[in-house]
Amino acid sequence: MKFLHQAIAKAFQDIFDTQVTEEQLSLEQTKKEFEGQVTFVVFPFIRYTKKSPEESARLIGEYLKSRLNEVADFNVIKGFLNLVLSDSYWVDVFLEITRPDFGQLPSNGQKVMVEYSSPNTNKPLHLGHIRNNLLGYSVAEILKSAGYEVIKANLVNDRGIHICKSMLAWQKFGNGETPESTGLKGDHLVGKYYVIFDQHYKKEIEALKAAGKTEEEAKKQAPLILEAQEMLQQWEAGDEEVISLWKKMNTWVYAGFQETYSALGVDFDQYYYESNTYLLGKDIVEEGLSKGVFFQKPDGSVWIDLTPDGLDEKLVRRADGTSVYITQDLGTAQLKYDDFKMQQSIYVVGNEQDYHFKVLFLILEKLGKSWAKGLYHLSYGMVDLPSGKMKSREGTVVDADDLIEEMKQTAKEKTEELGKVDHFEEAEKENLYRMIGLGALKYFLLKVEPKKRLLFDPKESIDFQGNTGPFIQYTHARIQSVLSKADKDLSSIEIKRPETLKETEVELIQLLSKYPVILTSAAEDYNPAAIANFAYDLAKAYNKFYQTESILKVEEEDLKLFRLKLSHHTALTLNKAMHLLGIEMPERM
Repeated sequence: MKFLHQAIAKAFQDIFDTQVTEEQLSLEQTKKEFEGQVTFVVFPFIRYTKKSPEESARLIGEYLKSRLNEVADFNVIKGFLNLVLSDSYWVDVFLEITRPDFGQLPSNGQKVMVEYSSPNTNKPLHLGHIRNNLLGYSVAEILKSAGYEVIKANLVNDRGIHICKSMLAWQKFGNGETPESTGLKGDHLVGKYYVIFDQHYKKEIEALKAAGKTEEEAKKQAPLILEAQEMLQQWEAGDEEVISLWKKMNTWVYAGFQETYSALGVDFDQYYYESNTYLLGKDIVEEGLSKGVFFQKPDGSVWIDLTPDGLDEKLVRRADGTSVYITQDLGTAQLKYDDFKMQQSIYVVGNEQDYHFKVLFLILEKLGKSWAKGLYHLSYGMVDLPSGKMKSREGTVVDADDLIEEMKQTAKEKTEELGKVDHFEEAEKENLYRMIGLGALKYFLLKVEPKKRLLFDPKESIDFQGNTGPFIQYTHARIQSVLSKADKDLSSIEIKRPETLKETEVELIQLLSKYPVILTSAAEDYNPAAIANFAYDLAKAYNKFYQTESILKVEEEDLKLFRLKLSHHTALTLNKAMHLLGIEMPERM
């Protein structure tokens, strides 16, 4: 649309003898109830024209129509100039879309790390982790497609008191159970003992309260928690028996995690482990003290005063010399930058950590880290189910593996209700149910902007109508069916330019042409929802075209080939967009 910006700026010069820069001008898509594709809002410029909005719009419209072949007509609604662009212009746009590299932006020389998942090794992944993983993976894929070099990172929380709780419970109550002996995934087995610890711990608390202790005293004095604390100290001291148990149980968990990651279709380029990073940051504390960024209190503890920045004082090292969590994060941030020298580093973490990341980034800036400006917290809202909130230590967590299986089962039931897969082979059916179930889950979680909390209803997500993954997948399969029946190699066929276009064809071409702009915007905002809703709009536009225009039965061969080519590139673009969400597209449904 640069040609329109240039022409409108020239119109202001020639008609009104006034200078308006191209940067001042913005164009919008014309509202569906009016004729046209592009709208210029005149209201902000009447101070230059010294005429009414309607008269200003009319004069600019006549100027453009008389000088630009691309402008076929115009209409004025109050101060809105709606431009009807010529069919010839839209054919040119379509030919641009058919380039093989359309939708892949060139390399921008920028490197970015996206850190996501960040699981604890004391329990399986749950619904909250699913949103985290899907969001992180999708943002990474969008950035790749937008020309960035991307490193997908996973910082695993594999140490601490919560890990020791599972270890201790297995030691006391496990009777040597293993994933092999129980048939349980390793992460599920370890998670089971995290729940068992909590059950026994609560009983001890109640017994101590009955003996006259306050609840706070009982929580601190319960034998199990004291043993878990002792085990953590033994781990930090390198006790061979404790380290051996820790390695064994973590190995079980990692195997379980990998199964879930594979089922979700997410992956990582780099793993970091808190067992290796928890001592990092001590040098940064010394650096902060020497620079006067940190200060030491009389008890020896080290702090930073962020009250002038509207925050509070933050502890960065305890009086006994041990690190706190943010100390470790400071060190890990430095380690990641030293490893990859990236311009941006994105942390995909829930919004309950908003304050933590404000503090972390601000400290790094005050320490003079040149790369701190490139740090970003992609904060996302929690996911609720109709049944309510999840609590993992009580064993009421919505397990990721169970949810994935439920989605496949729901997809199977819904698809079989429609009776469209009776002629499919059994293996093809199972693969289709997997694609539809996971497509529904991913799309439902990604079509909402990350910051928003959302209520996830598995049954609502699998609907072949409306703004859902299966609707877009079904549209793709419908296009593949049309192309299959045509049986032509559209990649090598040169199409003849049509003289005129139908309204639905123009609408499709206009939407397709927007894909690089949508991709750029989604990358800038770290927002997969922009891609998801683009895919939905494109699928809707294709179905409207499919319902109103004949494709295979049209008599004129050149027109048939054009519509097949338009269908082909719609399918390609839907595929590209949904790939960025991690969603597979079936060839038939």
